[in-house]
Formats: sequence, C-alpha cells, structure tokens
Amino acid sequence: MNSGLRSVERTGIVLAVLAATGFSFKAIFVKLAYAHAPIDAITLLALRMGFTLPAVLWVLVAQRRAFAALTRRDAGLLVALGILGYYGASILDFLGLQYISAGLERLILFTYPTLTVLIGALALGRPLERRQLGALALSYAGIGLAFAHDLHIGGDTAAVLTGAAFVFASAISYALYSAGAEVAIGRLGAVRFSALAILVSTLATQAHFLLTHPVGALLAQPLPVYGHAAAMALFSTVLPIFWQSAAMQRIGSARAVLIGNLGPILTLLFGWWLLDETLSAAQLGGAALVVLGVLRVTRRAGAGKS
Repeated sequence: MNSGLRSVERTGIVLAVLAATGFSFKAIFVKLAYAHAPIDAITLLALRMGFTLPAVLWVLVAQRRAFAALTRRDAGLLVALGILGYYGASILDFLGLQYISAGLERLILFTYPTLTVLIGALALGRPLERRQLGALALSYAGIGLAFAHDLHIGGDTAAVLTGAAFVFASAISYALYSAGAEVAIGRLGAVRFSALAILVSTLATQAHFLLTHPVGALLAQPLPVYGHAAAMALFSTVLPIFWQSAAMQRIGSARAVLIGNLGPILTLLFGWWLLDETLSAAQLGGAALVVLGVLRVTRRAGAGKS
C-alpha cells in the first residue's frame, strides 16, 4: 500500500471514530439539558432541529438539484422516512432519556441492526440464520445486564421500564427508517437523501411543537439549554452524518460500521465522566454482549461490501 492510500485510510478511520463519538454524545447533551432546566422532550427536540436547519439548507442549496426530479414515490418515501427517523425515533428517545441512564439508552438504541433483521424476518418472510439468532441472544442478554444495573441503581422499577419502553420503540422506529433508507439512498444519493430527510423531520418536529406549546417556550430556556441543543445539532447530528459518509467513501461501509460499534462503550464512559453515572461490571459486560451481537449481524451484512 503506498503512502497516499495509507493516508486516505487513516483519514477514513479518524472520520469513523469522530462519527461514533459524535453520535455517542447525543444522549449526554440531552441529559445535560434536562439537568439544567425542566424542559420537555419536544421543546428540546425542536431546539435541536431548529439549530440543525441552517446546515441542512446550506447542503440543499449546494446540491442545487436537491428538489429536482423528485417523483411522487420518492417524495412519499422521504416523508415517511423523515417522520420515522430524526423525528419519530428522536422524540421517543428523548422521552426515554427522562427516565433512564444515557448508558442504558445507548445500549437499547444500538440494537437497531438486530431489529432490522427481525423486521426482515417478520415482514418480508426472510429466514433467520443461526448466526442471526445468536446475535439476537447476545444483544438482548447484554441489555438485560445493563437493565438490571439501572434497576439496582435507580430503584424505581416503573420509571426504568417506562424509559426502556420509549427507547426500544425509538430503536424500532430507527430500524424501520434504516431499512427504507437503503432504498432511498439508492434512488437519491446519500447526501441528498440525508439532507431532505432531516428537513422533513425538522418540519414535523416544529409542527408538533407549535400544536402543543406556545412559541414563547422556545425563548424561555436558560442559556445552557441553548448551548446543549446547539452542540447536539452540530456535533451529534450534522457533522457525524457527513463524517460517516466521508469515512465510508475512504474505508468502505463495512469497516465504518464496525468502528461505529464503539458507540455504546463511548456513551458509558462519557456518562460516567460527565453525568456521574455509575460504571459497573454489569454495564461493561452488557455493552460487550450488545457489541458482539451487533458485530455478528453487521459483519455478515457487510461481507463483500467496500
């Protein structure tokens, strides 16, 4: 391998690690915002998506033909996926983070690749292979360990169950989004699809907010909440999406996805460091099982891809 190729590969690895770090920080920013003010999930999400909007519009303007030649089918797919993805999955996730730790949230949310396998089996009649069944068993055993940890630390069984249910519903929503995104990306391209899907999600989020809250609620938050929402928009939404796309171009989708498996471990460490969440052997063991389970799915799905 010549020096030019090595440089490209190193850059791709760095970008993939940055993307994993950015995505992992999302739950941290949410928990920090909740700690500073009694803000509800939809108000915080409206702030996040509002801060995201300028970057999305810049990308769409740069694309120039972003809205050109959108068929009715493409537009319908974009609306459905935008509602499922950065709006539906996000609002359920934000609701769940009101009740459970950032570490448990990330582990549950990280199971979406295994959920995608289940959706394919139930909705499309695809057979479940032994490898996939093993991956499911590992992932959910890991969640069980982390779940037991949160029950032991929090003591409020109802709250932990409620939060876990919201985040699991978020993972299902994101799995459905991911399954459809593969089709949409093939038709529209990765950057164009991502920007349009985020635009749809932003409109859905703001509509939800305006139907349930006075506009003044967005202007009545303490300064740290705006800071966390803006940081979440930039470092945990916009930049990781494009970092991940750039990493895939340099090192291939399979390797980028494998590096993304750092996510749950990073969130556990950031939660311990910044939120004073406890870090136990049960959590680390649970994270290891979840990562192993996802690896079994993504390695098979990524085989032969570049």
